[in-house]
Amino acid sequence: MEPPEEFPFPFEPYDIQKGFMTKLYQTLEEGKVGIFESPTGTGKSLSLICGALKWLQDHEDRQKREVEEILEGAVKSSSPEQNNKDSKEPNIPAAPDWVQQFAKKREAEERTLKSREEQEAKVKREARLEEIRKTNRAKFFSNKRKRKEGEKSEEDEEEFTMMKDETSPDGPAEKEEDEELIVDDYKSDEEDGSKQTRSEDDKEEEVHITKIYYCSRTHSQLAQFVREVQKSPFGKDVRVVSLGSRQNLCINDSVRKLGSTNLINDRCLEMQNKKKKEESRGKGDDADRQQKRRRSQAGGCPFHQHIPTYSDEVLAEVRDIEQLVVKGRKMDACPYYGTRYSIPAAQLVALPYNTLLHKHTREVTGIKLEGNVVIIDEAHNLVDTITGIHSVDITGGQIARAYSQLTQYAQRYKSRLLAKNLRYIKQILHVLKHFIMCLGGKAGQSPEEPSAGIPKVHLRTINDFLFTAGMDNINLFKIQRYCEKSHISRKLNGFVEKYQPSVIVHTAKDTKADTGGGASSVSKFLQQIKQGNMQQTGGTQQSDTPPPSSAGLQEETPYQSSSPFMHIEAFLLALTNADKDGRVVINKQARLSQSSLRFLLLNPALHFMDIVRQARAVIMAGGTMQPVSEFKEHLLFAAGVKPQRITEFSCGHVIPACNLLPVALGSGPAGGAVEFSYEHRNKEHTMVELGRVLVNLCNLVPAGVCIFFPSYEYERQVYKFFEDSGVLKRLAVRKQVFREPKKASQVDQVLSDYSKCIQRCKTLGHKAMPLTGALLFSVVGGKMSEGINFSDDLGRCVVMVGLPYPNIKSPELKEKMDYLDATLPHHSGKSPGQIHYENLCMKAVNQSIGRAIRHKDDYATILLLDRRYFRPNICAALPDWISSHLQTISKFGDAFGTIRKFFMAKKADR
Repeated sequence: MEPPEEFPFPFEPYDIQKGFMTKLYQTLEEGKVGIFESPTGTGKSLSLICGALKWLQDHEDRQKREVEEILEGAVKSSSPEQNNKDSKEPNIPAAPDWVQQFAKKREAEERTLKSREEQEAKVKREARLEEIRKTNRAKFFSNKRKRKEGEKSEEDEEEFTMMKDETSPDGPAEKEEDEELIVDDYKSDEEDGSKQTRSEDDKEEEVHITKIYYCSRTHSQLAQFVREVQKSPFGKDVRVVSLGSRQNLCINDSVRKLGSTNLINDRCLEMQNKKKKEESRGKGDDADRQQKRRRSQAGGCPFHQHIPTYSDEVLAEVRDIEQLVVKGRKMDACPYYGTRYSIPAAQLVALPYNTLLHKHTREVTGIKLEGNVVIIDEAHNLVDTITGIHSVDITGGQIARAYSQLTQYAQRYKSRLLAKNLRYIKQILHVLKHFIMCLGGKAGQSPEEPSAGIPKVHLRTINDFLFTAGMDNINLFKIQRYCEKSHISRKLNGFVEKYQPSVIVHTAKDTKADTGGGASSVSKFLQQIKQGNMQQTGGTQQSDTPPPSSAGLQEETPYQSSSPFMHIEAFLLALTNADKDGRVVINKQARLSQSSLRFLLLNPALHFMDIVRQARAVIMAGGTMQPVSEFKEHLLFAAGVKPQRITEFSCGHVIPACNLLPVALGSGPAGGAVEFSYEHRNKEHTMVELGRVLVNLCNLVPAGVCIFFPSYEYERQVYKFFEDSGVLKRLAVRKQVFREPKKASQVDQVLSDYSKCIQRCKTLGHKAMPLTGALLFSVVGGKMSEGINFSDDLGRCVVMVGLPYPNIKSPELKEKMDYLDATLPHHSGKSPGQIHYENLCMKAVNQSIGRAIRHKDDYATILLLDRRYFRPNICAALPDWISSHLQTISKFGDAFGTIRKFFMAKKADR
């Protein structure tokens, strides 16, 4: 299909938006992998929505015509996909003609029957959704009329009822000797898993229609995208579902109050699993069945009853996550499972990064990529995101807790566990023991006691690590499979939550516990349980001698009832990667609690390969996608994507050239060279020149000025120097100074105060003099450099101090560079590792300076404060819409005059 000349759009699109949608349509139709760059403020989200949904609409119309042809008796469809399918059917050359004709006839009949069934299901679904839409519209107008007349609307009454009749806390369930804490029977080591039963969450699902998966970094970005869909021309008809975590979607207050994501997940799965077990037990008399039903209702989640109806409601109207939760509460239906069951019939699915990029999460959620479109927004950090998702850290304290908890679990239930279960648990304990020894500790010792050996950080290949740790003879694949099938992390978490076991510290007499055998401390603990010395409801342990390690462990996580075994399980899974694709970082410190093991993924393409192979088309979009070469080499080429399948699109900004002034400055007011390299940044004259530049800027630039430092440490150092030297007082004459906090919880408050100060100065005008606005000290890679918009008066000038190169001495970075040097070709005399090092810096710069211009009427100046920005390779790595207007000015006086003229012109325009 050729792209249409016109796309549905809420207003007359810009030329760059038309070009974006046309290129997007072509990429989806041809099944390619696209890299799309469109600066923030150019309507990227709306272009993605209208271009992609227009293609989907045309694709569905074409499929509908093909179905109609089949139903009319056509044996061969005009669809190229169907022709490809036909060509794959096995030939029967040796069979007689009548056999071949019969086979073709039967195939045509089956295809016709399948098409008819799909068509009937689609018609029924559309009729059902249309009925829901009519009902919702009727309710809306009825409630609107009632509000005008001063009556209580139906929604008000529902809200009142909901507030009045909140979910009652769970009553005490009948005790069945901890049956729910016993690991599931594990009777086979077969790797194919063909005889394993389906997950308790699986249902008989519908056929998946062709759909678009839209993926972004945060839930707030997904909610913003859904709101854009609501405002688009497709908002009334498209079937959209937003996926989120249980923490965002759960409406069971008794589960939500647990707080921790892991605890919420485990409790939800336990409730579903308990209900399934109760329902699947053997038949009995009516009294038995009634008792089991009551027990099932007590153990299962009460919001799991109305999911089919809720799933239809989800598809009938476009809603973001907050609206889905409100609807779920009104219907007493679980939004988490309701949205998952809506996936097959949805046309557009909005989901966070980890749900798409993590294979196991993708599978259990019910994401089917075959024949569908994947759009990854904010993809500038996609390589780092995949690496981060599949890299795993475990601390020495977590390992010690997991070892102690699993030992106590095995001791308590050893008479009720199958022999194979006990054998695997002993193998896991053996692995944990060797992890502890690898970090210089001793199993059974307090994590706070001094470790053996000299503190040191070193890297190993996976095979070297397993050999060094004495685990090269253990089949990690079988252990990982056992953990997955037996649900041991969930069972252990329930055990820990119920009994609150502490870390057992062994004395010299308790050495048998290291091998999982009898130990006096473990026996004492179990005896305390039997005697009732454990207060289950209060969550505290009554003990004469509290464990000395408890204080250190409490600093690790606020949820002491949570078992760290899930992290251990993730680390074991990571160790099953190919030896060349990852490294293990052994961080041995003075105490076990300070030590850690980290799996570092070196080849992110390994986990992106399935996505590009299975999906019909993949779109990676962002405001600043430079350098594009990194996406191609690190992700696409390494994942087996051919160059001819890759397409690129990049557009300029919608703002006029006169609204942007990017300047690279090479010297300060005193004439000294400005360079913030590691060798020069700490020198006094460098910080003095920086102070002079900022004082002059604050006297000139109106409203808000945002300055980005390369690190928190350097920001702290400069701030202290300014404070001691009096520069801070001079800055405060014109701008109130704010600093980016390290804690995420404080960011909103700082931004709010910063914004209010600027607004107050603007409102008061000359009465606020000499104060003209605010100055914000920010950090590259911090909270302010991504996701925060410094539009209009919040960012009339953005200053980038130096080039934020990462620490070249970092063992992880050095290993990554060595890996790239060994696997990728050299370019222009530079090694792949060196190119990667420079790209990390420039991606951070681009994200920070991209905060300035946020819409077509915005204007700002960008000051790149370092003479190294004069280098051609540095300029080439900037976004085109900035580099094409960049002025490199050696003298401060000339730069100051240029900036003055820029703001005088803007003042005259107003």
